[in-house]
Amino acid sequence: MPSFSAKHLPSQRHVAIVLFDRTKLIDVTGPLQVFNDARLPSGEKAYRVSLISEAGGPVVTDTGFALETQPFETCRASPPDTVIVSGGDSAILAARSTALLSFLGEMKGQCRRLASVCLGAFVLAHGGHLDGRRATTHWENCAQLREEFPQIDVHSDAIFEEDRGIWTSAGVTAGIDMALAMIEQDLNRSEALRLAQSLVLHVRRTGGQHQFSAALTRQMQSKGGEFDDLIAKMLAHLSSDLSVPRLAAMARMSERSFARKFTATMGTAPARFVEDLRVDAACEALQRGEARLSELPFLFGFGNAERMRRAFHRNKGIAPSDYRIRFGK
Repeated sequence: MPSFSAKHLPSQRHVAIVLFDRTKLIDVTGPLQVFNDARLPSGEKAYRVSLISEAGGPVVTDTGFALETQPFETCRASPPDTVIVSGGDSAILAARSTALLSFLGEMKGQCRRLASVCLGAFVLAHGGHLDGRRATTHWENCAQLREEFPQIDVHSDAIFEEDRGIWTSAGVTAGIDMALAMIEQDLNRSEALRLAQSLVLHVRRTGGQHQFSAALTRQMQSKGGEFDDLIAKMLAHLSSDLSVPRLAAMARMSERSFARKFTATMGTAPARFVEDLRVDAACEALQRGEARLSELPFLFGFGNAERMRRAFHRNKGIAPSDYRIRFGK
């Protein structure tokens, strides 16, 4: 990849967003809005954004709405500073397009940044652009990306990753976070912060992309629902003693048999499962404004604030106080 420095870049950078049939609309419009609103110190627009596709013309997105695009040829004549591949379920099929992969291969040698939103990472992966690099994609597809491309260092809980000029972002709105980070890199933190405030966003989101329910995820993995009744009791009595001896007694099993069977069935040890439930319940309370931070350790069975803090870091990668700021009322 060519070497660039900020002082040699044009005053207005060109960002090209790649579309294909059934592209997820927000994967395009999210970053588009951020780059469109960025300004240079003079007040002029900092970026020129174009939407491109193989043949140009209207491209129908996953919503059924079409977006007008320019053909790849326009970028070959004048390579953009940044090329971003959009996402959506159809990205998996688009990753097989020889025309798209050939175009991105050309652009990698001419543009300063190559990036993807959500499942667009599979397009970059098929082109070999992520080999030996850190990358991410939507949390539901991280395991698939890791399995199909073992040469990629997949980070399943990252909002976005940047490794030697190649950027990837997690699901859907994470493309906005990535765009803000690019603007911070190109211009300065002040402009990124101004944009974040204007768009009512966080300039840098704390925590990872895993904000889904641990209870639901584990129960979906459960075979035959053998422990469904026990899990219901756990959820109803999170502030109570949910130690392995107590749970084994509730399940009418020996401690050893219970621990072994529960771990095999649910995919995690009983103690960690209980911790997941407690953290999720505490998060919901913070989101709804139903409890003070100081009350959570006792309401949900953590015992004390330090144990709760460690549990939050293990499960969410963020302190309870930061979670409240980011997600709470």
